[in-house]
Amino acid sequence: MLAAICGGLVAALLGFQVRSASLCTTRVPASGGRLTVGMIGQPSVLNPLLADANPVDEHLVDLVFDGLLRYDETGQLQPALATSWTFDDDGRRLSFELRQDVLWHDGEPFDAQDVAFTYTLLQSEEFPAPGAVKTLWEAVEITVGGPEEIIFTLPQPYAPFLEATTRGILPAHILAEVPPAELADHQFSNQPIGTGPFAVASNSDWSRSGRLILIPNPYVWREGFELDALVYRFFRDADALAEAVDDGEIQAIADVPEADILRFSSLSELRSFTSPALEYTQLLFNLDPARGSPVSSVDVRLALAHGTDRARLIDERLQGQGLPLDGPYPRASWAYEPGLLPDYTFDRERADELLQGAGWLLPEGQDIRQSEDQALQLSLLVSDMPEHLALAEGLRQQWQTLGVALSVETRSQSQLFGQLTEREFDVALVEVEPTRDPDLYDFWSQEAIIRGQNYGAWNNRRASEALEAARQLVTVDERHPYYRAFQEFYADDLPALTLYQHVETFALSAQVEEVDVGRFISPRGRYETADQWFLLFRDVATEC
Repeated sequence: MLAAICGGLVAALLGFQVRSASLCTTRVPASGGRLTVGMIGQPSVLNPLLADANPVDEHLVDLVFDGLLRYDETGQLQPALATSWTFDDDGRRLSFELRQDVLWHDGEPFDAQDVAFTYTLLQSEEFPAPGAVKTLWEAVEITVGGPEEIIFTLPQPYAPFLEATTRGILPAHILAEVPPAELADHQFSNQPIGTGPFAVASNSDWSRSGRLILIPNPYVWREGFELDALVYRFFRDADALAEAVDDGEIQAIADVPEADILRFSSLSELRSFTSPALEYTQLLFNLDPARGSPVSSVDVRLALAHGTDRARLIDERLQGQGLPLDGPYPRASWAYEPGLLPDYTFDRERADELLQGAGWLLPEGQDIRQSEDQALQLSLLVSDMPEHLALAEGLRQQWQTLGVALSVETRSQSQLFGQLTEREFDVALVEVEPTRDPDLYDFWSQEAIIRGQNYGAWNNRRASEALEAARQLVTVDERHPYYRAFQEFYADDLPALTLYQHVETFALSAQVEEVDVGRFISPRGRYETADQWFLLFRDVATEC
């Protein structure tokens, strides 16, 4: 018996050696690990009703909270906490049917009482909401129609109101008993509870640790999530962030600063994913008759448009971080129509023709055009941001070749606003962040000349009427023709020249694998496929 056992062992060992000789090691993904994400700036109040003033707060609350609706990448509204919404016949009564399968991060059910509680806060005199937000909501009647229905009654039809319902909802079961005036300083803002794709870990208090740990919400990622958590770390400036990247402390950058894009893209460990942003930068022309600027002539404005090499400005002054754009609507707006507006391509000969036709001639031996003994001299108002100063110098050089003398007036952001309001400029370089709804009434209507942001005093009655009519209709199909007409009037008058659309850049380390990042228009859009990302791997034996 002993001999038989020994013989069997010898045979087994010989067989194992034969099998081992035919095995190889393969590296495969393994679940687990934390993705550390760096951001410049510090959180302040992680409350969706109070996050507007701080980009870091806006970014984080988009990951933690849901609104009734959300925008997709085409600018169309989609259901979030609501399943559907309808306006009544006169456009004043707006009803939402709510989802019945939503749980807060603490496991409590979501219902209409949470919605009513949240938006009623914006009507409270004690709650420190932004003034414009409070003005919008104070005239709205809020009614709970049942656990799964919320109704808003407006004083008059106002389609842009739908955008207001994308703001995140707060949990009434946690905050209902907190006085509105105390919510900004409440502990909830350090460890918020929402319904969004990521939940704040129970042991995460960014105000003490300087880090915010976000764990995937299992109610959202029902198929599972390979990473254990996202860990957000906050840095005072780009230098500190770059140092952390070099030291291998972080594996992602939530928003790569536009001014530092070349610096961060040179780091071999990082891969950049770029998507169009909502913002754009434009040249605003002062059309106020009291100013009497040469740009009050449409031919002069068209000449400046054709005399501006925007592609060269983007390449040389912005390190390529911008997208060509014509008109007042970014690509993520459903009102944007490629080919609708004229293409103001760089055409020096056309610019010369337009200036001569407008009476601005270039005397022999002169560098500056003249018209009845008046020199073509313009002032360009810019902020003291480095990228704006770089653009201003590029414009000065380009327009000089047209025979236009451009003096650059640099102001701080607060000074710039005052000078825009007083219309003390010929041309102003401004950044515009429009609402996601295509309503531009507060930018370009006749009323906005006095009470709004129509700083260039563009006074076009038909364009103003188109904007006013569009905001009182409730469907995209009804509104679309009016926005098309508005853009045609805009093209005829050219009250502003859009230089470029901004881009957002999300960076990930090469350590993160199985990554596929598409176009994103919101912070959560960066993580649409994050359930498939891996940081860890393990070795397994396979047949060679």
